[in-house]
Amino acid sequence: TDLASPEGEDPSVSLFRDYLRLRTVHPEPDYDAALRFLDRIAEELELPLKKIEVFPGRVISIMTWEGTNPTLKSILLNSHTDVVPVYQEHWKYDAFSAFKDAEGNIYARGSQDMKCVTIQYIQAVRRLKARGWKPTRTLHLMFVPDEEVGGYKGMETFVKQPEFHKLNIGFALDEGLANPTDAFTVFYGERNPWWITVHCPGSPGHGSRFVENTAAEKLRHVMNSFLDFREKEKHRLNTSECFTLGDVTTVNMTMVKGGVAYNVIPAEMDVSFDLRIPPTVNLQEFERQIKQWCKEAGEDVTYDFAQKHMNQNITSTDESDPWWNAFSASCKEMNMTLKKEIFPAATDSRFIRAVGIPAIGFSPMNRTPILLHDHNEYLNEQVFLKGISVYERIIPALASVAALPDEA
Repeated sequence: TDLASPEGEDPSVSLFRDYLRLRTVHPEPDYDAALRFLDRIAEELELPLKKIEVFPGRVISIMTWEGTNPTLKSILLNSHTDVVPVYQEHWKYDAFSAFKDAEGNIYARGSQDMKCVTIQYIQAVRRLKARGWKPTRTLHLMFVPDEEVGGYKGMETFVKQPEFHKLNIGFALDEGLANPTDAFTVFYGERNPWWITVHCPGSPGHGSRFVENTAAEKLRHVMNSFLDFREKEKHRLNTSECFTLGDVTTVNMTMVKGGVAYNVIPAEMDVSFDLRIPPTVNLQEFERQIKQWCKEAGEDVTYDFAQKHMNQNITSTDESDPWWNAFSASCKEMNMTLKKEIFPAATDSRFIRAVGIPAIGFSPMNRTPILLHDHNEYLNEQVFLKGISVYERIIPALASVAALPDEA
């Protein structure tokens, strides 16, 4: 047993808690601490570790377990090392102490998103190695920075580089979300984030007069168009049993700018929105709708995007698909109920799917409230341990998928 572990604690839980104590938190994540931790793990597992610096101070680590048939496409087990900031005054315990309460709940930033999955991959691989199992397909465990700030200095750039293509990935697993019920949620696609700013120019003038064609009138029209659409989508979500958040477009007004003084009518006002659009929506048509709203608001109303993702690739969850079949069949063997959804937010999976690789978002956490990015994020140690066993079944299933037609 691990001498460092507290009395009677499973060594996997101790390792998880050690990893949670590393302050890989934005705005200045201690990535060096994570790299040192992963170095140690790679040595223990006797797996080669490759480090690729995508940007200065932004390193992607890849542990590789070579398969007995390395010409076949490989399996990627992806996780990110960074975590979002905390408001410590709202936490019961220090967010980086990995405090475990009497019920076995481990409180820490990253306990759900997604340091649990990182350690579950590692411990599943450790157990598979210990019992002498060998993968047919090569396995890559990838640990990436900056997922929580959009992935530009991480996965988004890396997927375009030759080192990524050399990995020859056939299928990827990445993060999902907790599920408060007995079921496990799996994600086969994501909504596209569009961040848009609408510029409303207008006639300036003195605050005591009725000036025609003001920026504010146009702004009001734009706001009403977007927010009326928001109401419709919200209504669709609430009135239909079959819809989840991933099936509707969310619209949130996030910034308003303009004006210089109480008594000066401004020459321009801007409003910004965060839109998340499901893969079922025709994006060209949707943009035409936005153009129409701007046109109706008045002359010279323009818009631009801070972010406009157009990738609508979704991963097959058809039983005839060999990857999905391997994944879902191994879950069925464990009597797990799977709930298939479109991911409501964004993960690094979108960059993997964008280069044509199927990816499933999955974090084996059921009977657990969804607390990612929330205060008092926690995961129960029993749920965490069960997750290791889950990967211990899923990884061999995926690594044993027979040669596909394009691999022959």
